[in-house]
Amino acid sequence: MKCAVVTGASSGIGYEISKTLIKRGYKVFGLGRDFEGALDMGEDFVPVKIDLTDISLLEKTVRDIMEHNDDISLLVNNAGTGFFGPHEELNSNKIHQMVAVNLEAPMVLCQLLMRRLKKNRGYIINISSVTAKKTNTHGCAYGAVKAGLSNFSESLFEEIRKYGVKVCCIHPDMTKSNFYRNADFCQGDEADSFLEASEVAKCVEWVLDAREGAVISDITLRPQLHRIKRKNVSY
Repeated sequence: MKCAVVTGASSGIGYEISKTLIKRGYKVFGLGRDFEGALDMGEDFVPVKIDLTDISLLEKTVRDIMEHNDDISLLVNNAGTGFFGPHEELNSNKIHQMVAVNLEAPMVLCQLLMRRLKKNRGYIINISSVTAKKTNTHGCAYGAVKAGLSNFSESLFEEIRKYGVKVCCIHPDMTKSNFYRNADFCQGDEADSFLEASEVAKCVEWVLDAREGAVISDITLRPQLHRIKRKNVSY
C-alpha cells in the first residue's frame, strides 16, 4: 500500500487532503497537534500527535515511521501557523513558531524522506499561501516564511526532477478554516469570498492525476471576491 505523510492533518485543509488520499488508496500518517475534533477516518489513517516546532522529536518520529513503512511516496507539508498585525507587535516566540512550522519543518521532512521519495518516484506537495506572491503589510513575517517555502519548492524541484520526484507548491487564498483564530480578521461571509478546504484537496488530486512526465509545479487558487471581515467589523 502506498503511504503518505501529511502535516496539519487534524483539521482544515490537511484533514480534507487526508480524507482524499485515503479514498485513493493511501495509508496516511497524519501529523498534528490535537486529533480530538477529527472524525475517525478508518484504519488507513494513523494519527501522530506532535509539535512541529520540536525538530528533534520530529526527526525521531519520521525515522520511526520510515523504519516500518518502505512505500512512502507522498509528502504533504500542509501545517501552518500565522500571527498578524504590525511587525513590532509580534514577539520572538510567535516569529519562531512561524519559521519552525511553515518553513523549517517542511525542509527537515523533505530531507528526511528524500531517499525514500526518490526510490518510489514520489511527490512532494507544499501548501504555501497566496501571500507568498505579494507584499503583506499586516503579516510581514508570515508572508516571508511562505515566500521562503515557495522558493524552496521551486529550487528543490530543479534539484531532484532528474530522479523522478514531483514537487508542487499550492498557493491558496483565504480559506474557510480555524487558521485565523489568532488574527483580528477572518474570511468574508459570502461564499464567493473564500475557498473551501476540500477545494484545496481537489488540487492535490489534480497534481496526482497528471500523466507521468507532466508535473504541475505551481497552483494558485483564489476566490472570486476579495472580502475579509474584521472580527466584529466588516470591510
